[in-house]
Amino acid sequence: MSRLVYSTEQGRLCPDCQQPSEQCQCKKRNTANHDGDGIARIHRETKGRKGKGVSIVKGLMLDEASFKNLAKELRQKLSTGGAIKDGDMEFQGDHRQALKTLLEAKGFQVKLAGG
Repeated sequence: MSRLVYSTEQGRLCPDCQQPSEQCQCKKRNTANHDGDGIARIHRETKGRKGKGVSIVKGLMLDEASFKNLAKELRQKLSTGGAIKDGDMEFQGDHRQALKTLLEAKGFQVKLAGG
């Protein structure tokens, strides 16, 4: 049994699909967030957070790099913490109105959802 241990012929390989980095299929699948319809929906949620509220932005269809940059910019403008979870942006605290204003200024269509 012959098992290839190391080769410089193909260059770096993707750890998931074992293809050369230039031909990686995983990267192309994960570059876009297609969970939404392009309309940013802003929710407020406290469930599972010991009563602490978070504002959640769902439905943006951006590639991963743009999504991360937008989340970082919004966190900085709101002066709050936050995270990206399951393709949604979470911001600590109730910032629905401020998020709506900031996202509309960036040209997104925004709806306030939930109560």
